[in-house]
Amino acid sequence: MKIDIHDEESAIDSAGRPGRTRRRFVFLLVALLVVLLLAFVPPLINVGRLQHRVDAEIAAALGRPVHFDRLSLNLLPIPGFTLENFVIEENPTFGYEPLLRADEVRINLRLSSLWRRRIEFSSISFTDPSVNLVHAANGRWNLQGLVLQASRIPAAPTAQPHAGPAPRFPYIEATGARVNLKLDEEKTPVSLIHADFALWQPAEHQWHLRLEAQPIRTDITPGASGTLRVEGTLGSDADHASLAAMPIDLHASWQDAQLGGLTSLLLGRDAGLRGDLAASAAIIGTIGSNRITASLSVDNARRADFIPPHPLSLSVGCRATAENSFHAFTSIECRLPAASSSSPAELALAASVPDVRQLRLSFVRLDVPALPSRALIDWLGVATPHPPTAFTGKGMLTGALEWGSHAQSEESAGRVSRNQSAANSPPSPYWTGELKLSGERLNLPGLGTDDAQLDDVILRSTAPAGSPASSRRFAAGQNSSSALVPDSFDLQPVSLPLGGARPATLTGHVDDSGYSLHLAGPALLRELFALGDAVPQFGDGLRKTLVPQDAAPQEATPESAAPREHTGPAEAAEPSPPVLVDLTVSRAWGQMQIWSRTTPAAVAPPHHRTHP
Repeated sequence: MKIDIHDEESAIDSAGRPGRTRRRFVFLLVALLVVLLLAFVPPLINVGRLQHRVDAEIAAALGRPVHFDRLSLNLLPIPGFTLENFVIEENPTFGYEPLLRADEVRINLRLSSLWRRRIEFSSISFTDPSVNLVHAANGRWNLQGLVLQASRIPAAPTAQPHAGPAPRFPYIEATGARVNLKLDEEKTPVSLIHADFALWQPAEHQWHLRLEAQPIRTDITPGASGTLRVEGTLGSDADHASLAAMPIDLHASWQDAQLGGLTSLLLGRDAGLRGDLAASAAIIGTIGSNRITASLSVDNARRADFIPPHPLSLSVGCRATAENSFHAFTSIECRLPAASSSSPAELALAASVPDVRQLRLSFVRLDVPALPSRALIDWLGVATPHPPTAFTGKGMLTGALEWGSHAQSEESAGRVSRNQSAANSPPSPYWTGELKLSGERLNLPGLGTDDAQLDDVILRSTAPAGSPASSRRFAAGQNSSSALVPDSFDLQPVSLPLGGARPATLTGHVDDSGYSLHLAGPALLRELFALGDAVPQFGDGLRKTLVPQDAAPQEATPESAAPREHTGPAEAAEPSPPVLVDLTVSRAWGQMQIWSRTTPAAVAPPHHRTHP
């Protein structure tokens, strides 16, 4: 007898299929009923009685009054609650505008907590919240109380797989946030927009945060201010008696910023600069005392209306110690180029800020060990739309400047001390020091002459009244009132070869109100005009002063002072003789430049041009 095994298996499978199909149908029906229940039952549940409980628990956790308009229960895709028009009230010490306001807050529950009496939240998501960050005059921030309150609540790490004695800290996030900065009751125009924020607890008593936002000013059209990113940890495994003792390890970067957007952010206007900016910083220590390292790089810096042949690129490295919860900064050191560069330092800055609320107590020292004048000329090409072209860039700038409260002469110090005692305020700081440009050569384009070696160009802080240096200034005929003004500098006599038998002499003075220059000596007009064209800051208004509008044609242009060609064979005209000039030019900052002069007098022409 032959038995077909395949026929037997087919018969058994046919007999069992109806039962298996029935079980699948029942499973699908149950699943459908569960989905329908999850979708339609929540609106039928009265969650009004839960609203006060949720309100009270959140307020107790934050230490701030909390309220919202409506509480909804969600079962799909994850069980949780939705809070509408959620508001966290501010501590009256910092004002009455809400600390945080959000259109919607989604709170998700941990599924495992549904089978226990203690409910845990897995995540809290804020949609388009607005946050007010307030810094009070006493140095406190409105978030300090919240952070300290949270640090004292026992919580397990967010990613802990199983529940423990303490509830697990939820994953807190915000999208599309706006952070407004307020100083006491005044809201500043600086804000962070399009901010994405995340906060979770990787270990006990430790929080990890991540922030990405765009800094802007609200009082102007936003520019390309780049993206600010901050990430790091707050706290450690130890308890903290105060916020200042809380450990901090933060790293920040500022990318994709443009100089035009940066100047708009800092100054409230576009300063006409263009270029790429990138910065980074690290803060390690505690909130009360920490070490800061930072770097700044600028590439292709230029003016918006002028593309120089050599766009400016530079890199700066800084480090400092922050004390008193970022209200005092000591041991500030910056270097150009950055210390990571193998090039020697061109600029070095040292500073201290005992209190950011009283900047007049600060001290700054800028050392210039050896800055090539070529670099200085490139910087001027970015700072001004009309950079000077009279210098070859072969010199070297050295010196040092200090800003702070400096010692004065006994007479002036006593007078200032009496005035300050009456006002009960610290002395006003000002700049002192000296800068010297050595080895520079002067070239006046268009004249076809060789470079002329310049004497050292020295800019020195004004001597106090009554000092020997001040007396020498008065004897030289300079404005005596400037000696009484702190924060001012004198340009020491500089010899300028302008075609005369001897060089002309240039002196000057600069202070916080403006500057003045005095030029005296023999000079050819064409050489003097060429100098004014090559240094536009000096030559502004010079031609109108030396050549009146009603002057004869031969006096109206510098070419008239140049040798004229004659028709006779091998016959050339004698060059115009030098004249004795005695010119003074002054300009108040932001105003027009004003020239004054005495009547030029002709002198005997030299046989050839001389240089010092």
